[in-house]
Amino acid sequence: MRRFITFLFLAFVFTHTWAKKKSSKPNIVIIVADDLGYADIGCYGNKSIQTPNLDKLAKHGVRLTDFHTNGTVCSPTRSALMTGKYQQRTSVAEIVTVWNRDHGLDLKEITFAEQLKKAGYVTGMVGKWHLGYHKKFNPVNQGFDRFNGFVSGNIDYHGHRDQIGYMDWWTQDKLDNEEGYSTDLITKYAIEFINRNRDQPFLLYIPHEAPHYPYQGRNDQAFRLANNEMANLKQTKEEKTRIYKEMIEVMDEGIGEVMATLKRHKLDKNTIVFFFSDNGGASLATNTPYRSGKGNVYEGGHRVPCIVSWKGHLHRMKVDQTLMTMDIYPTITKLAEIENDHPIDGEDIMGVIKGESTINDRDLFWEWKNQTAMRRGDYKLVIIKDKKGKKSDDIELYNLNNDESEKTNIAEQEPALVAEMQLAVDNWKRSVHHRPQK
Repeated sequence: MRRFITFLFLAFVFTHTWAKKKSSKPNIVIIVADDLGYADIGCYGNKSIQTPNLDKLAKHGVRLTDFHTNGTVCSPTRSALMTGKYQQRTSVAEIVTVWNRDHGLDLKEITFAEQLKKAGYVTGMVGKWHLGYHKKFNPVNQGFDRFNGFVSGNIDYHGHRDQIGYMDWWTQDKLDNEEGYSTDLITKYAIEFINRNRDQPFLLYIPHEAPHYPYQGRNDQAFRLANNEMANLKQTKEEKTRIYKEMIEVMDEGIGEVMATLKRHKLDKNTIVFFFSDNGGASLATNTPYRSGKGNVYEGGHRVPCIVSWKGHLHRMKVDQTLMTMDIYPTITKLAEIENDHPIDGEDIMGVIKGESTINDRDLFWEWKNQTAMRRGDYKLVIIKDKKGKKSDDIELYNLNNDESEKTNIAEQEPALVAEMQLAVDNWKRSVHHRPQK
């Protein structure tokens, strides 16, 4: 009898210790807006769009002012986020389109979802995938236990059809359309995932569609109909601007509901939340004070708002260090106590977010079509290649420390630095395009 009691006691101690160790790993929530401009939310200076929930996250968390997406458009950034690599090393360095349905993120790539599954996390995704249309590229085949959402670049917010009229709303790897405004459906399934998995470590990836076009509010009609037909609807610029504002505010409302769900289950102290955009804002966005927007390698194309919140672990702070989308991967895998045993380009930035350390000096690169940019400290090199070969490439150099809007080209004043940075760009291109990491 005494041996049995001793056995029970040891079993209790082991179980308690194991459970405590298991619960020490934080839940991870990654929320991504689509085409949100740098200054489209209140805590980044917007006075007309109401984002109280994001503002609250920033008030009690860390606001990053020099955070950049790896790409200037959707798919490339998502590829870098998923793999922790420059997207040029992966199979998705361009936009995955509805006309190229056989292309997607190579299944040989190791996503952060696959890594966290190894660490005992249950993994869920709700929202926009945009890394492959074919079923073999579906998120459930790339590390996610649960998927509700769409696989294209954008869908009708009410009719859930893609740009050429195909239905695009999925449960796991099966088409499963349902009525509802896509932003609200994303919130609904995010909350369901948390409710279902609140007693175990989880990763929840919430890539929103908002505020990407088509510009539709909660009470608007469907634009895209069957057989690639479009509703006869014309929107004025004023109407689009009003709807754009509503789309961001509805997304913010949903983020508030997700945060309230975490708090209701007493998970807010054990859940780290990341929020950022997938690239710079499009035509209706406010990217102030930065130049240009989506699809360009100037700052407005890839410098985006980013907030990190973790109650009791992070405190209100502003971080000005230059960080990238690809840094999310090693940061969350380290939090999950995973050692990445394959090459990646991103760096663990948790120490930076906590204010305990600085990031190592590193050159950073962006490339989109005929545009290339490189960041070295405060200096940024921009190379615009002549598509027709009729003139020399445009070479521009900016000092972002005193010219954040990239107005004054100082390339002629700094020829040696320009030459050094051009050489670094050439070496980077040879590295990422010709010796891909697997």
